[in-house]
Amino acid sequence: MSEVRVSIEIDAPPGEVFTAAMEPDRTPDWVTIVLRVEGHDDGELREGYKMRQRLCLRGVPFTVEWELTELDAPRFARWEGKGPARSKAITENRLEPHGDGTCFTYTNEFKTPFGPLGRVAAGAIMGGLPEREATASLQALKQLVEKGST
Repeated sequence: MSEVRVSIEIDAPPGEVFTAAMEPDRTPDWVTIVLRVEGHDDGELREGYKMRQRLCLRGVPFTVEWELTELDAPRFARWEGKGPARSKAITENRLEPHGDGTCFTYTNEFKTPFGPLGRVAAGAIMGGLPEREATASLQALKQLVEKGST
């Protein structure tokens, strides 16, 4: 598995950041690779909650089916996803109070299909793209929350 981990300081309390980050229909507003949310369970977020997203990397659209496998609001959420060709991903959102704001740490682990050959090919194609996209997404979340549009 490959892993990306990025953090950002956001000038808002953890609860406010968590609400903005975890609202399924708002993810296209800040996650740079999400084209749209194609569906999600009704009701409050809970372990077992499912969401389907259409994503795009390097001009290639694909769909990921996500399940919320751990939830400790407003401090932590873990999503496990299944994508095309048996690819898998795990994303974790960790929020910690930091002064008057929040330190938001995003971790993404992804496993490409086709074993070692798939990892080599993905590295050649993707390069540093996942980290750049994660950083850009957290910058967008920061702007969304700090301008008060949550």
